[in-house]
Amino acid sequence: MNLRSVDLNLLVVLDALLDEAHVSRAAAKLNLSQPATSSALDRCRHLFGDPLLERGKGGMRLTPRAEALRDPLKTLLAGIAAVVDAPEEPLADIRQTVRIVTADHPGILIAGPLHRALAGPAPGIDIVIQPWHGAPAALESLARGASDIAVSVFPSVDAAAFHCETVLEEHYVVAMRRDHPAAAGFSLDRWLAYPHILVSGRGDTRSGFDDQLSALGRSRRVGIVVPSFLMVPPLLEEGDLIAMMPSHCLPADAAARFHIARPPIPVPGFPLHIAWHRRRDKDRAVRHVAGVLRALLAGAEAPAFTPA
Repeated sequence: MNLRSVDLNLLVVLDALLDEAHVSRAAAKLNLSQPATSSALDRCRHLFGDPLLERGKGGMRLTPRAEALRDPLKTLLAGIAAVVDAPEEPLADIRQTVRIVTADHPGILIAGPLHRALAGPAPGIDIVIQPWHGAPAALESLARGASDIAVSVFPSVDAAAFHCETVLEEHYVVAMRRDHPAAAGFSLDRWLAYPHILVSGRGDTRSGFDDQLSALGRSRRVGIVVPSFLMVPPLLEEGDLIAMMPSHCLPADAAARFHIARPPIPVPGFPLHIAWHRRRDKDRAVRHVAGVLRALLAGAEAPAFTPA
């Protein structure tokens, strides 16, 4: 193949087409017309001698050849961008969407403050908060380019492929309504005598805490599983449910609304991480948003309470 005959802009369009698997969405992502994007797809098909996108049940799907092109194409484009290394665009002039995949816990902390922090210096950066499907899925989404930043707990990452740093050390507290019968003389027995709320975006009915209890020969009853920490406070106020939750997930007025205690047995906390793929290291918008997130999470304060 004669490389002089290859239009690099065509590869940029192909990258968007492979990410979106949809001509209209790729066109919107690139700010191109749909006919122009369709024409580029036809040229890519001729260039690679493959359909690349085929109609399937429920929409378009990538051919095996297209799947094999995804990672090499992203690496190539990132390398070209690094070679060109154009002067940085002023933050105020950037028009870009940054996609953040995060679990419910950090999402509660960052959404509003992040929007306010970007409004002044970077008003053209839009934020999309994406749903959480677990740490492996988040890293895979970063690798595919479907997400730009991930915020949650990542026990291990490939340091050559991802930047990952700790931004917050979290610990657990126990919360219940103020006049809950377990509040007086709170103990492990009283804690386990009442049904618990478990927060799981995947609908899990057990957590690592249940394994910890099993090692002690104890167990708890999970009375309800909910997908969001935002659903916990109303449930606590309505009955005898008890929740164990990260301290930063407590509402600001938690001390006035609930009886809050430290777990009666040691419960390990966890580090909260921020991560992105290393090919985004030079992306000005991603770097700026990551810096704002780092400052917001590092400075986050949990509501104060007097331990029971």
